[in-house]
Amino acid sequence: MNFKQTILILVSALILGLGCAGRTVGQNPSQNPAKLTTSDLQKLRWIEGTWRGTGDVDKPFFERYRFEGASTLAVDSFEDGTLAKVKDTTRFELKDGEFGGGSEGSRWVAVSLDARAIEFGPAANVRNSFRWAQESKDVWKATIIFPANGSKPARQLIFKMERWPATP
Repeated sequence: MNFKQTILILVSALILGLGCAGRTVGQNPSQNPAKLTTSDLQKLRWIEGTWRGTGDVDKPFFERYRFEGASTLAVDSFEDGTLAKVKDTTRFELKDGEFGGGSEGSRWVAVSLDARAIEFGPAANVRNSFRWAQESKDVWKATIIFPANGSKPARQLIFKMERWPATP
């Protein structure tokens, strides 16, 4: 998984945060996908907007989250804070009751969703999970959870996402 995929996963993971605060995401690789509807996805509308991410990265990154219709969340990644050029777009789509997305053959699927968070678990060609959790109207946290792998212990990357440009 490359850095861009890691960031996109982290952002997605923040949405799921509150629904999974009591357990560690990714502990159970056989987590079942949540059965969701377009009405359920309305709970995720708080993530719409443009965000500046900081935390477990060398420099800030910039992303925009926008719904395309009632069943698709598009995440645009930008080169910098000018938002002049989109580097790529990842789509999370609701299909047959499962809300998921990814790129380059990798896929994550929502395993829980409530009004303040969404959690994604591995579905294809990935081992990590992620959570997006709202902290306030203008701040949310993305957490990427990597399970233990051979000699590497389990670990997490945490990113603070702040509305961009910042509101006074």
